[in-house]
Amino acid sequence: MDVVAGLVILAVLAVVVWVISSPLRAPRREEALDGVRAADLLAAKEAKYREIRDAEMDFRTGKLSAPDFRALDRQLRAGAMAILRELDALEDDPFG
Repeated sequence: MDVVAGLVILAVLAVVVWVISSPLRAPRREEALDGVRAADLLAAKEAKYREIRDAEMDFRTGKLSAPDFRALDRQLRAGAMAILRELDALEDDPFG
C-alpha cells in the first residue's frame, strides 16, 4: 500500500510541476507578435514593390505622364523605405 501511495504522490507532483512550468515552455508572446509583425511587414513590402512595378508599367505604356509618374514613384518608394526601416528595426531589436 505504501508503494501505491508513493506512486500517486509522485504522479500528482509531476502533474503540478507540468502545469506550473507550462508558461516557461510556451513561446513568449512578444516573440509570437514579432513573428506576426514581420510577416505583415514582408507582405506589405511585396505589395509595395508590386505597386512600384505597376506604376513603372503604366508610365511605359503611356497611362501616366512623366510628372505624375515621378510624384507617384517618389511616394511609393518612400513607403517602401519606411517598411524596410521597420523590418530592419525588428531584426536589430535585441529583446525582440
